[in-house]
Amino acid sequence: MFDKLRSALSSAAKSFGQKELKEKDIDGVLFELEVALMESDVATEVIDSLKADLKKKLIGATVEKEKIAEIVKQTLRQNISNLFDNTKKIDILSNIEKKKETGEPYIILFMGINGTGKTTTIAKVAYLLQQNKLSVVIAAADTYRAGAIEQLSEHARRLNLKIIAQNYGSDPAAVARDAVLYAKSHKINCILIDTAGRMQTSKNLMDQISKINKVVNPDLKFFVGDALAGNDTVNQAREFYQYTKFDGAILAKSDADARGGAAISIVKVTSTPILYLGVGQEYKDLASFDKESFLDSIFGLGETPLEQTQKSEITSKDSEQNRSHREEKLDEVIITENNSSQKSVSQAVTDKDPFSGIETNDIQKYSQLFDTSPPENDREAMELASKIRAWVLKGRPTNIEESSKEQQEDSLEQKDIKAKKKRSLFGWRSK
Repeated sequence: MFDKLRSALSSAAKSFGQKELKEKDIDGVLFELEVALMESDVATEVIDSLKADLKKKLIGATVEKEKIAEIVKQTLRQNISNLFDNTKKIDILSNIEKKKETGEPYIILFMGINGTGKTTTIAKVAYLLQQNKLSVVIAAADTYRAGAIEQLSEHARRLNLKIIAQNYGSDPAAVARDAVLYAKSHKINCILIDTAGRMQTSKNLMDQISKINKVVNPDLKFFVGDALAGNDTVNQAREFYQYTKFDGAILAKSDADARGGAAISIVKVTSTPILYLGVGQEYKDLASFDKESFLDSIFGLGETPLEQTQKSEITSKDSEQNRSHREEKLDEVIITENNSSQKSVSQAVTDKDPFSGIETNDIQKYSQLFDTSPPENDREAMELASKIRAWVLKGRPTNIEESSKEQQEDSLEQKDIKAKKKRSLFGWRSK
């Protein structure tokens, strides 16, 4: 996540730093910045704000040439930081505990259009609350979309949660009200209300949100946006906010997003905070949004939320012995490759594409020879790429017996699950 936005901001700073700065140079470089930011899904309002601040700081200033790049970067960072500082601070767990003391349930309403990952996000929030020893009930108030109640019911079953639901076509506000009555009578701490995935341009469906709000008066209203939808997500957030002043946003599918501008834009156009990022498909894959980590990520100073989550997973799951063994094998592959193909390894690190430097034909041949299924995550991709490189260095043996025992075992294991895989290796790579 954030790779493209990080590149855009760094390129702008570099452009200034490589010029003998004059007033006539400003507009040209700012135009390049504007294009890059637009490609990174940053809203027009944010781009205009960035440009105005940069002009104010740079035009007419007498600054040593070698310091210009740093001034540009500091100005960009401060501008974005101010956007987040101007939003309301929300501590959900603390607020739930305070409401708990009154004996009343804390009510959270979720809104957003179909396909954004809203239902899965609700399950992730429920899991987060469970991990903090809070009781939860879910209200299936999406009574319009076919399969919505069944989907939410399956999540509730897996998480061992009570779900309140009625038939399709029922009044969503009535479902929400039933959930509140159930929570009060059973001393439940928190209610999570799902709503229909309504298009922001559908007035009748948008009015239903207002009705639910009036009936149950939620303590917190979440907008769930798709990080991959780019500027469309920003437009959705803008229009939802006009109908219902939601309190904060969750960006789902952030692990697959390479831009990051949607987070900045939503904060700018709604003045509400980004509270969580969806960084995977598991219930635990919900990362708290941290402004400083975000800024460090887009300015190239730190790890992204997904990278932090993956590092934590590896640390918690692997024993010291297994981790050492994996590191030794990785070092062995890298040392071997450095002797024959230093450029490929360097490019893979720079591009964050584990298959960088490997010929497409080699990927295809290896996949067919060893009956290889697509990797499910970055760690599997790194391991697979290392095996392909090792196979290439051995001369691309076409007989399984000539390859390592580990590759044979992997081949047999992959055959058992290949039928369940629908994506190709090349489809994963293009994500």
